[in-house]
Amino acid sequence: MSISYENRKILIVNDDGIRSDGLARLAREAANYGEVWVVAPDGQRSAASHSITIDDPLYVTPVAFGVEGVHAFSCSGLPSDCVRLGAKYIMPQEPDVVFSGINNGFNVGTDIQYSATVAAAFDAAMAGYPAVAFSEGFSLDERASAYGHKVTDIYLPQVMAEIFGGELVPGQVINVNFPDCPPEKCGGVLRDRRPSMGNPFIDTYDMTEERPDGTRRFEIHWVDRDHADEGTDLRAILDGYVAIGVVKNIS
Repeated sequence: MSISYENRKILIVNDDGIRSDGLARLAREAANYGEVWVVAPDGQRSAASHSITIDDPLYVTPVAFGVEGVHAFSCSGLPSDCVRLGAKYIMPQEPDVVFSGINNGFNVGTDIQYSATVAAAFDAAMAGYPAVAFSEGFSLDERASAYGHKVTDIYLPQVMAEIFGGELVPGQVINVNFPDCPPEKCGGVLRDRRPSMGNPFIDTYDMTEERPDGTRRFEIHWVDRDHADEGTDLRAILDGYVAIGVVKNIS
């Protein structure tokens, strides 16, 4: 599906919220390729998977976004709500492509099943739109990287040009992950990466409190997995490559 820049409509959503740095960076780059509309949650919605809001009303509010030419709105709901409302009720015309991200944290392997970033792209694909999910290494938390999003900023223009220079397939989800490494250690882009069957993290739950009434408090704890099969998204990330591959939801 090839559409001229003048007529191309791009919807961008995320799960880290309307004030996410990754969202702004993605919108700024996408604005070079068409008219950009952002509809993003009003706060953090990570790991919401493919949830939608059914019992509560949804509120969509225009916001000053800070990227010239971008139409932006916050939504009280979940990332999949943002896709549904944005594509059908906020944009004057339905989008030609839906982007989700840039997520603060990788979405590779079986962790994709929990990701609201990728799930929003799945929702777009279910509606018949081409969709791309973007994720990068953690920053700004206890797992903070010394490299931030440097690799992403170097390779995002190349990846974006490749996406729009190729065929945008309705109903297809492309998953893009940028490695968390020094830019000089990044080996470039690996395409056609399949999702790893392993989880990128080893999860455990620590009991941190037990109350007199028998209530127990648990907190999740995880460590990075350091191995994965060749040809997978996780292997690419561990080796310092940008990983690109098609992922499937129900098909």
